[in-house]
Amino acid sequence: MTGMTGTAGATHGAVSKDPLVALARETIGRYLRTGKRPSAPDLPGDLPERAGCFVSVHLVSTGELRGCIGTIEPTRKSLAEEVIQNAVSAAVRDPRFPRIGEGELDDLAINVDVLFPAEVACAGDLDPKRYGVIVTQGNRRGLLLPDLEGVDTVAEQLAIACMKAGIDPAGTFDIERFEVVRHI
Repeated sequence: MTGMTGTAGATHGAVSKDPLVALARETIGRYLRTGKRPSAPDLPGDLPERAGCFVSVHLVSTGELRGCIGTIEPTRKSLAEEVIQNAVSAAVRDPRFPRIGEGELDDLAINVDVLFPAEVACAGDLDPKRYGVIVTQGNRRGLLLPDLEGVDTVAEQLAIACMKAGIDPAGTFDIERFEVVRHI
C-alpha cells in the first residue's frame, strides 16, 4: 500500500483482475449457492499480510448499496480471511438491508477497502475525499469510509459518522482518521 487513498483493479462485473475483489465475489457467490466459504488463498506480495478491510456491495443496475461490512483493525490471521469474513457479512448480515439473493449475483459491483491504521485527528485534519473518519464517545463508535458520493465536506462526514454511532454531532467526541486503498 502506498500511504494514500487510491484505487486498484477493474470496475465491476463477473470477472475482476483485482485479487481482493475476485475473492470477495467468489466468496459471496459460493456462500449464496452452497452456504460454504472458499479457503483463504495466498495473496500477492504487494498486499499487506493483515489489515482491516470493508467489503461494499452495490447493484450495478441501480447503484443501490446492498451491503457494507468491515473491520477497522484485522481480526483474522490474514487479509484473505478478513475479506472472506466481511464479504459474507456484507452479503447476508448487514442489518440495514435484506440479504443478497443468488439472482442478484450478476448485478453486483464489489469494492474492497483496505484500511491503514487510524491516527488521532481533529476536524481540521480531515479531508472526506482522502481520509475516512472514526468518531468515538464512550462505547459508541462510528466509521465512515473516504471518498463517498455525496459526502463533500468535513461537516457532512462527521455528521454521518456520528449518526451511525448514535452520537450527537453537536457534542464532544474523539476523532480518528485513516486512509484506504480501494480495490474495485
